[in-house]
Amino acid sequence: MIGVDWGTTSFRAFRIGRDGAVRDRRSGPRGILAVPDGRFAETLREEIGPWLAAGEDQVLLSGMIGSRQGWKEAPYVACPAGAAELAAGLVDIPFDWAKVKLVPGLSGTDESGIAEVMRGEETEVIGVLADFPAGGIACLPGTHSKWARVEDGRIVRFTTHMTGETYATLRGHTILGRMMRDGPPDGAAFDAGVRRSAEPGGLLHHVFGVRAETLAGRLSDGDAGAYLSGILIGHEVRAALASTPGAVVHLIGAPDLTALYARAITACGAFAERHNGEAAARGLALIGAVATWN
Repeated sequence: MIGVDWGTTSFRAFRIGRDGAVRDRRSGPRGILAVPDGRFAETLREEIGPWLAAGEDQVLLSGMIGSRQGWKEAPYVACPAGAAELAAGLVDIPFDWAKVKLVPGLSGTDESGIAEVMRGEETEVIGVLADFPAGGIACLPGTHSKWARVEDGRIVRFTTHMTGETYATLRGHTILGRMMRDGPPDGAAFDAGVRRSAEPGGLLHHVFGVRAETLAGRLSDGDAGAYLSGILIGHEVRAALASTPGAVVHLIGAPDLTALYARAITACGAFAERHNGEAAARGLALIGAVATWN
């Protein structure tokens, strides 16, 4: 089987054996926004053509490729859901060279009844369930960070935090960015920002403090970015863990980013376990194994 994690800006493909092991892989910047004129079939063939020629005839796609902006919109599956529910909701895609199916995203509501959606992260969570069979909390840091609660092998609820996008916007499109230059992302300034997130005043007040502290000469322009990052991630972590203080959080994602989150989670009194970058491949293998390919 071929599993593909096809996001907004990146494309990752895995050739997966019958035992679930990754036999080969390829990746590149051909996310859905880089595919011209909706030519997803041609792009997929260009990327995995050698594997198709070698006899692979089952392709499972996850991520934003199944969104309204992707190849075909796959309807969300409602929580709670695990590999079986996702497999039951797979969407067929016409493709001349193999059987292609899309993994649906998940939908749910937060504690106040506000709608929540995810697309792609559910596959990664499925990929690490074996590492915490008793259930628990998974966090997938990123542009829109996801925090998912897992029980009995299924995602029962989740929340989304626009931390990464907010950081990029504040740094790139506000006056804060004019006072920043690149510096260490994970030093004392980051830790100070995480501590600040626990103090009175609220997020918006804390964010303006980045500018005020710099003008006062108490924060260097090389440390301002890390301080802002610590504030934002600190607020995210504290909000996500408000009802489960001291929990173990399973972090899934890029090593540099999960390292930052592990640092913040520890500072907030919880515990972090980081997982390697094969979560998407393992999740695709597990969903594909229970799918109906006829």
